[in-house]
Amino acid sequence: MALELRQQLKLAQKLVMTPQLRQAIKLLQLNRLELSTALQAEIEQNPALEEDLTAEDTGENLQALSSTTERDTRTDKEQDITERVEVTDTMNEVNWEDYANNFDSNFSFAHETPPADAPSQFEFISEKPGLMAYLMWQLAHCDLDEKEMEIALFIVGNLNRYGFLEINLTQAVEETGCSLDDADYVLEVIQDLDPPGIAARDVSESLFLQLERLGKENSLAAIIVQHHLPLLVTRNFKALSKATGRKRLEIGRAIDFITSELSPFPGLPYATENTNYIVPDVYVEKIDGEYVIRLNDDDLPRLKLSTHYQELLKDGQKMEKSSRHYISEKLRNADWFIKSLYQRQRTIYKVMESLLRFQHDFFEHGPRHLRPLILKDVADDIEMHESTVSRVTSNKYVHTPQGIYELKYFFSTAIPRTDGDALAAESVKVRIKRMIEEEDQAKPLSDNSITKKLAAESIKIARRTVAKYRDQLKILPVKHRRHAKSPS
Repeated sequence: MALELRQQLKLAQKLVMTPQLRQAIKLLQLNRLELSTALQAEIEQNPALEEDLTAEDTGENLQALSSTTERDTRTDKEQDITERVEVTDTMNEVNWEDYANNFDSNFSFAHETPPADAPSQFEFISEKPGLMAYLMWQLAHCDLDEKEMEIALFIVGNLNRYGFLEINLTQAVEETGCSLDDADYVLEVIQDLDPPGIAARDVSESLFLQLERLGKENSLAAIIVQHHLPLLVTRNFKALSKATGRKRLEIGRAIDFITSELSPFPGLPYATENTNYIVPDVYVEKIDGEYVIRLNDDDLPRLKLSTHYQELLKDGQKMEKSSRHYISEKLRNADWFIKSLYQRQRTIYKVMESLLRFQHDFFEHGPRHLRPLILKDVADDIEMHESTVSRVTSNKYVHTPQGIYELKYFFSTAIPRTDGDALAAESVKVRIKRMIEEEDQAKPLSDNSITKKLAAESIKIARRTVAKYRDQLKILPVKHRRHAKSPS
């Protein structure tokens, strides 16, 4: 059979997102902080969209969305804003079911120019190297045999984010089966790596290791960090001068060198943790025995269409065609943006209202009463697509009487019970955590023991599942918890 190139004409239907739908989806998946930034950016880019500074706060804002309102009816506030638009209204209520998160592979946004500060695609597929990766790269160039490398991996794995060793060498000997001399040798090798002062047991040792790297192990600064660190912290010059027999001027120079040239936490610059600020998107409050849902729009600007641009469009006969088209386009985009914003708020409210119905016991009694729930349950309840519910609940938080939780938290797989209704996986995690917190420190509970205790409560769960939940809760295995409880 010969291979050849041939042209073929094919007629097919494809799902193409309109600009309105793209904008609505973009706003829908933004969290509270990102939404505030997006609103300010849109106001700066679109001159036909401006902040309404004359509107009085009458309490009838985005928070006053009623569950009894018809699903497809616009709010009075929205009508007040959008009815003044003189351009043709081409945006209907967004049909989220048209977007099922599975476009044709030929559909692409490649023609759009990404922003100058847009992150590279490699930032999403590669992990930022941390302290452990940096040390492992250096250890690969050290002359260590297989056993010594095993010891080094154990020691590096027990460094905290500050670069301090959280175990003693006796524990390393017990876990790796090596001799104390081998463990001490490997520790010295690691302490010779960068950054200086790494793998120390405390701040005093870390500072001395850094001075030793600089050839100042016999200096006044070394004496201070080794024997008089509390006086250094309080900067007690008089006591330091008396303890070391040195003059105040020498003490001052040594302290200046320590504070300016040395780091008390050598591993901190390599920490990969990111600070994430959480601002609730929704508040659920109990007032007079009933739960009230309130959307968080405390510092969001009130948007309106520019009156000046609308008046210019009315007198469009005196204007050039290109200018009239420009103003019309900007007003239309502003109108789309306002409608998409209100659509976002209404969708979040509906999802939160559905979660409140499904998880009412959680709001009353806490995480132990969390029910099994999937996206499809909420999607069917509010008559929207699962992808919409997924976007609404991702990276958004709700402030409840039980605390602040991500909306995704309320979705959990079912754990069967021998009698009674099934429990949510998160509810079982809470029970496991409480069991471990209340365990005998001298005889911690094993995963098998926890499984038996849960079985006594009619909770059917495998031992490996208990181990998985324990790992997710960042709780050490039984042998490490026993070491942690025992005196050093």
